[in-house]
Amino acid sequence: MTLSPNSQSEARERSRGSAVQYLKRRSGLWRCVKHFEKMKAALLLLLAVWLNSQAGHCSSSCSSPPHRWCSSLETAVQCGVLKQCLMSNFTRAHLKEDPVQVEVYIESLCPDCRMFVSEMLFPTWLMLNDIMTVTLVPYGNAEETFDGKKYIFECQHGEQECLGNMIETCLLNMTKAAFQIINCMESAADVIKAAESCANAYSPELDWAGVMTCVKGDLGNALMHQNALKTKALKPPHEYVPWITINGEHTEQIQQKAESSLFTLVCSMYKGPKTEACGGLQRHSSFRD
Repeated sequence: MTLSPNSQSEARERSRGSAVQYLKRRSGLWRCVKHFEKMKAALLLLLAVWLNSQAGHCSSSCSSPPHRWCSSLETAVQCGVLKQCLMSNFTRAHLKEDPVQVEVYIESLCPDCRMFVSEMLFPTWLMLNDIMTVTLVPYGNAEETFDGKKYIFECQHGEQECLGNMIETCLLNMTKAAFQIINCMESAADVIKAAESCANAYSPELDWAGVMTCVKGDLGNALMHQNALKTKALKPPHEYVPWITINGEHTEQIQQKAESSLFTLVCSMYKGPKTEACGGLQRHSSFRD
């Protein structure tokens, strides 16, 4: 049977419409588009780039440090992590419960602090930053006095530790990459000597001279005083470092669980649905390879 020109046109439109509906049903990315109607154009561009990356057409060069891989579409494509960034952003956008707040009171040269930060806290944060926040307070068992003009600090492990505490405090005030830099420092053989190179690696735009101006000046002195006040206000008072609070609470049970498996503790204390990292069901199957 021969179709009239009008019938043929209508059939093509129906066929095209069916194909579009099929893609909509099958594409996990399209479901994301429905949640962001105001960003259709940008997301369609993102979809095109993603399809190209799947075909092997994306650049293999990646000059950005890991914490910046999801900072822009271009960087995510260059570093080959576009799907992971999409999944992470989708998860954050749909969290309905507050993240677990992990606060750790440390000293820069304390061996136990260094081990906890580099071997427990930072790896856990890398896996669970969707559902947890980290606050570091460098001060620990230090003591402060006021000489009439500024605060004088004495640290448990000497002047070098005071310097390390001050560097970390200024970094926390000056860059979003502070946690990554501090982990790099605490993982190094020499915390102080590693500071500048760690900063260059994780925050190349950071002016190191500016960091040292903070360390040696009034700003650093005032920031460290705030760390002292925060540490002294702990209830119960801290008895050792690292001193760990979860959602503002410290008990010996929390401390022991955090030191043995912070990952398990955070997963168990998060009140929302279990994330995939915590053993929940895979919610983004359409992003799988």
